[in-house]
Formats: sequence, C-alpha cells, structure tokens
Amino acid sequence: MKKSEKTDIRPYTRQFYRGNGWQFALAMVQTLMLTAGNLGISWILQQILDLVAGEDTGFTLGQLTMITGGVIALVVGAFACSYYSKPRFIARGIGQYKDYVFQRISRKSISAFSGENTSLYISALSNDAAAIENGYLSNVFAIVRSAVMCAAALAMMFLYTPLLTVTAIGLSMLPILASVAAGGRVAAAQKKVSDLNEGYMSTLRDSLSGFSVVKSFQAEARMCRIFAENVRQLSAANERRRKISILVELFSAVAGLMVQLGVFLVGAFLALTGRGVTVGTVLVFVNLLNFVLSPISEIPQYLAEYRSARGLIQKLAAALEENVREEGGAAKNVLTDSIRLDNLSYSYEPEKPVLQDVDFTFQAGKSYAVVGASGSGKSTLLNLLMASSHGYSGSIRFDGAELKDIRSEDLYEMISVVQQNVFIFNASIRDNITMFSDFSRDEVDRAIALSGLSELIAQRGEDYLCGENGSGLSGGEKQRISIARSLLKKSQVLLVDEATAALDPQTAFQVSCAILDLEGLTRIVVTHALEEAVLRRYDCILTLKNGGIVESGSFGELMEKKGYFYSLYTVSQ
Repeated sequence: MKKSEKTDIRPYTRQFYRGNGWQFALAMVQTLMLTAGNLGISWILQQILDLVAGEDTGFTLGQLTMITGGVIALVVGAFACSYYSKPRFIARGIGQYKDYVFQRISRKSISAFSGENTSLYISALSNDAAAIENGYLSNVFAIVRSAVMCAAALAMMFLYTPLLTVTAIGLSMLPILASVAAGGRVAAAQKKVSDLNEGYMSTLRDSLSGFSVVKSFQAEARMCRIFAENVRQLSAANERRRKISILVELFSAVAGLMVQLGVFLVGAFLALTGRGVTVGTVLVFVNLLNFVLSPISEIPQYLAEYRSARGLIQKLAAALEENVREEGGAAKNVLTDSIRLDNLSYSYEPEKPVLQDVDFTFQAGKSYAVVGASGSGKSTLLNLLMASSHGYSGSIRFDGAELKDIRSEDLYEMISVVQQNVFIFNASIRDNITMFSDFSRDEVDRAIALSGLSELIAQRGEDYLCGENGSGLSGGEKQRISIARSLLKKSQVLLVDEATAALDPQTAFQVSCAILDLEGLTRIVVTHALEEAVLRRYDCILTLKNGGIVESGSFGELMEKKGYFYSLYTVSQ
C-alpha cells in the first residue's frame, strides 16, 4: 500500500466540522425538511387525482388545499435553513482546512522545507482546495439528500405497491454497480490532474522567477516548448477526466431509462389486470420514481467526486508528514554560556559523510568565521545548528541542552539566520523589518541604526514599498533588512550563510562590518570572502576540510602556522 493510503486524514477532515456543528446540523435538517416536503407533495397529488377520479380518499378538496399550503411552507423553511447554514458551513470549513494546512506547512524545518517542491502546496491550497470544497463539502449534503430522498421515496412506493417497488429496485441494481465501479476511475483521473497541475505550476513559477536567466541565455524557445508540453499533458489529463465523468453519467442515464421503462410496463400490467392500483397510485408512482431515478444518476457521480477529494487530502497529508522536526520538550530560549559540538557527524547519503567527528565550542557573545573549500561542510554545519535534521550523531548542546530536546518555538526565538538570498515581502520597509509585528519606536530606530539602514530610510522613508521579493532594493539593502530583523527579534545567536556572496566588494565589506559591529550576539558566519580587514575582527576562525575542523584560531595565529588556512588565504589573494 502506498504511503498516502496509510496517512490518517482525520485531523484534516475534522477541520471542516470544528466549531461548525450548528451549521452542519441545520443544513442536514434542511435536507430532511426538503425530503418530507417533496414526499408530501407526491402524497397530495395522489389524493387529488383519486378524488377527481371519484375515489373516497377521506379528505375534501378544501382540506387538501390547506395541507398543500403547509407543505409549501415546509419547503420554503427548508430553503431558508439552507440559505443561512450551508454557505456558512462550507466557507468556514474550507477556511479552517486551509488555515490548518498552512500551520502544518509552517512546522517544517527551514532547511528541510527549502528542499521540497513548493508547487505541491500552492496547488493544494488553490486548485485542489477548490476541488475539495466542491467534491467533499458540497457533496456531503448532496449525497445525504439523494440517499434520504431515494430511501424515503422507495419506502413510500413500497406502501403503495410492493411488487412495483421490488421491480424498480431489481432493475436499478446492475447499472448502479456499474456506475460506482466507473466512479473509481474518476478518482484516479482527478489525482492525475492534480499531479500534472503541480508540475505545471512548478514550470510556470520557474519560468517567471528565472525570467532574466531565460532571456540572457536566449532560452525562450526551449522554455516555451517545456511549458507547452506541460500544458498539453495537463489538458490531456483534464480531457480524460471529463470523458470518464461522461461515461459515469452515461451509466447513470441508462440506469434511469431502464428503471423508468420497466416500471411503466409493470405498472400498466397491474392496472390492466385489476391488482388494486388506482390511477392516482400509478401517476404518483411516476412522480416518486423521479425521486429514485435522480439519486441513481447523481449518487455515483457524487461518490466519485467525494473519493477524488479524499484522495487529494491524502496526497497533501502524506507530503506534510515529511521533513517535520520532532518536537522536544525542553524550554531554552537564552544562550548564556556556549554552543558545544561533541563528535558531531552527519551524512546525506550512507557511506558519504559530510561532517565527521566535529568537536568545538562557540562561546556566547563572540564572533566566528567558518571558512573552507566548496563541499567542506560549512553550510551543513550551519543547517544543523538551525535544526534542519535530527539524523546526526554526536551532540549539539546549547548551554548543556541537547538541540533535539529544545522546542522549535524556543529555538527560533533564540537564533536568527541571515542567508545569501534574503526574502523580502511586497510590503513597506518597516513591515519587512518588523515582520508585521508591533514594536516600539525606539526599538525599531535602534535596529535601523545598528543595521546601517538609516540612509535608506532617510531617502525613501519607512513606508516605501519594496516590491515583489524586494525588487526595489539593492542586495546590500536586503541584507541590512535581514540584520535589522534579527536585532529587533533580539536573537541570542546570529547564523550567517554566505550573506555577502552576491554583493560587490564594497557593499560586502559594509555588510560584514555591520554584522561584526553587533554586540551581545553569538555570530557564526560562513563566508568565502577572505579579506584580512574583516577576518582580523573575528574572535576565532574555523577552517573546515573534508567535513572536519583542521584549524581554528585568530587570523594572526592561523597565518603564523602557515597551514591549510594560510594556503586558502594566499590562493584567494
């Protein structure tokens, strides 16, 4: 069995009903009221027809008129219930589902999430959510309504004439089974559409995000071919899904036709042979038959869409179970002494270690540069400090508390990260600094001053709209905003991963100095830029090679040793 089939989707489906019970109950009451109203109208029709034919029904025309008014009032009341309850239930249910999914996404670790295909989640919260809203939430009521109406109509038909009712049931069973079997193909076709839509969204996102790269390498024609192929596959899958849906409708239509013609023939036989069937009974049976035929044609389609929607929920639930950090229970959000690594080893693939037996202690409040050739394990070390994975051996201790035992909310309150690619929201400079939280004027001004943003604020103002992913800002300005975020958050530890790699030398020097000017923070900076003026300011430099620390010390000490760091520095100059 596939993983998605084992995934428990009940936490997700419970979101539809959480705090939504009254709306759901009222919508179901509406279903029962409408069923009673429709059956009441059928009964009134039979009474009137038999009264006109001269039969003794026990009611006068005036009494039947009054009863008709009551039934109409019941039907109007049913639609009033539906008006106030059903739209509210569906809107609140799908809203809570989306909120829950987004909360589950936010539980993933920083580094682990960056390795996933975000198009899956974009599709799940847009196209798939619409399919779930229609196929699951709306169809819950449609399935119940059709089933109740069918069962009630059959019961009423059985009271009128058991033989004709049994005939109708017998004629409808085979087509119903065929329709249900075909409905399973609809679910598979819907999942195929969802999978291809995920790829389509990924291609579209990459094409637009990497537009400058596509243009500079004159790859427009190739990207157009890739995009066109995605569109072709998605269109073909949609076409197949619609064709299968039409087949299900065909089975349902054939079922209705067979039942209708068969019942007409048997009803005519009973009337002609004097089996106690009146004209009113025959005609009301035709009316009740519609309440049986419609569900026969509709329920297989509803069930197919319902199963498709559950399949989409299972697919998302399976993806959300991956790369989720196991929560510790220890409260730890202040670093007072050190971060200690003992025999730390880690590998992405078996037999291919990236870090091996790393031992080191980062003292609180000091600054550390981590240098080394590409592939030496620098970024992996930083990722492990951000709790990207629990799959390491050895230990990482914050003031003696093992990283695996620290709760995520406490860990991320204690540390901040500045990366090469800083994400900027399409919002004001102030909102990007404060991350949409409330801070005092003094706190914001201090963060702006220490991060070197004062000149930018003076030129453009705090309300300047940064544009999509900071399109209105330079690389250095983005990095300073990232630093300001960390300062405002009052992090104890600042992790910096190649933050100046994409900046020009002058801007890179200014950003590096801004980081080193910060006091009271433990700063661990992965860098490829080996500039003496900057490196001399670090309290310690760690030199990594083949996943291990081969040297550590101040700039002057490492240069005097003339070891591996000396070679790296000399080559860089």
